[in-house]
Amino acid sequence: MNKVISLKPVSENFVSISHICIHFMIVMMHKSQNNRIGNNLMHDIKSIRENPQDFDQALQLRGIYGMSAKILSLDEERRSAILDAETATADQNKAAKEIGKAKSSNDENAFKILRDLVSSKKKEVASKSARAKELDQELTDLLMTIPNLPLSDVPVGKDELENVEIFKWGTPPEIKNAKEHFEIAGAKPGMDFETASKLSGSRFVLLRGSIARVHRALSQFMLDIHVTEHDLTETMTPVLVRDEAMYGTNQLPKFAEDSYKTTNGWWLIPTSEVTLTNTVSGRNLSEADLPIRLTAHTLCFRSEAGSAGKDTSGMLRQHQFEKVEMVSITHPDQSLAEHTRMTKCAQAILEKLCLPYRIVVLCTGDMGFGARKTHDLEVWLPGQNKYREISSVSVCGDFQARRMLARFKPTDGGKLKFVHTLNGSGVAVGRCLIAVLENGQNEDGSISLPAALSPYLGGCNRISSTGHLE
Repeated sequence: MNKVISLKPVSENFVSISHICIHFMIVMMHKSQNNRIGNNLMHDIKSIRENPQDFDQALQLRGIYGMSAKILSLDEERRSAILDAETATADQNKAAKEIGKAKSSNDENAFKILRDLVSSKKKEVASKSARAKELDQELTDLLMTIPNLPLSDVPVGKDELENVEIFKWGTPPEIKNAKEHFEIAGAKPGMDFETASKLSGSRFVLLRGSIARVHRALSQFMLDIHVTEHDLTETMTPVLVRDEAMYGTNQLPKFAEDSYKTTNGWWLIPTSEVTLTNTVSGRNLSEADLPIRLTAHTLCFRSEAGSAGKDTSGMLRQHQFEKVEMVSITHPDQSLAEHTRMTKCAQAILEKLCLPYRIVVLCTGDMGFGARKTHDLEVWLPGQNKYREISSVSVCGDFQARRMLARFKPTDGGKLKFVHTLNGSGVAVGRCLIAVLENGQNEDGSISLPAALSPYLGGCNRISSTGHLE
């Protein structure tokens, strides 16, 4: 049996359909905006409305002042614009209903007046909806540029000079006339900066022979330890990602210039934090799924914008490098404990390689954009006679989860909650190679290698002064 659909006259039917579509668009936009901005993106605007002073006080620790007034002013204007659009839609709906009455009573004059009114209201709704959308985008763009709020126990400071050392392990070796990695006789044959520069420009290196093999051994060693001893799940991820993934882990929009983008729109990952963390993007997990602990060894790419003149010699700061990354997705109640656990995972790598290091808590002025608290592990480099960062382990709270809409369902019921995310290097492979070479250097130019690498190097534990594994 065919279903018969009765249509009103074209003019009236058109008005009815159009006002229904516009009304639906406004309602959905309103719901989407409230859901996306109010609950799921970056900072919880409801919390800002209720506690603007707390929000401002936390941001002041990062050197940002009076931000809540700007946010709330824009939010109020946006909400008012949405209300105006809804009011105009209601007026249009009312006029549209009156059209039917005028048509049925054959009141042609009233019909024309109402038709013109509906047409006018349609334009008004479109205009006000466009303004609401514009303000929504302005608020989104503003919130996107605001960093995460530091935890209360993070030391207050302006820069790295005010970071606080909390732990130190190992004794720096006494090496007479210690050289930097690229100056050591046994390492020189395996580090070709000239050819790399010819191929790709500055801040690249071509590794050969024993140095390339030790570099590979380090990454395999790290992965094996994290998988077998630290219970992380090994993951192989893409190194090209879409905009959404970069936004999800707060590389965009603020740090676009620090990353590389292909001509067809993909981004080269600056770290596999991007891919590993985004594996839960848009997902509603169960509480039983948590924690999720992942590790990956990938190529990483950074433009090093703003680092002109810094660490130009050797391979300390490269455009292309390798890193073994750790990412944890946790229940909010467990994220601080997980931060300690992840720090210990990175510590274990350095201790098994017998590399002296220290841990510092980054102050508010040196902490990363998405972090609430960060532990930096700094390894001792004899050639520079100083400690240098080799791993940063950060707890981000729900900052990234809001961007990604990553939530979990509590086992005892109730509303979905945002997961907490953490990330850390476990560790940077190139910098670890530098530390191994510099701490193991001998006066004759040979290099003693950590015993932990011997199984990955066919039993070898030394690089000769001529660059051969022995």
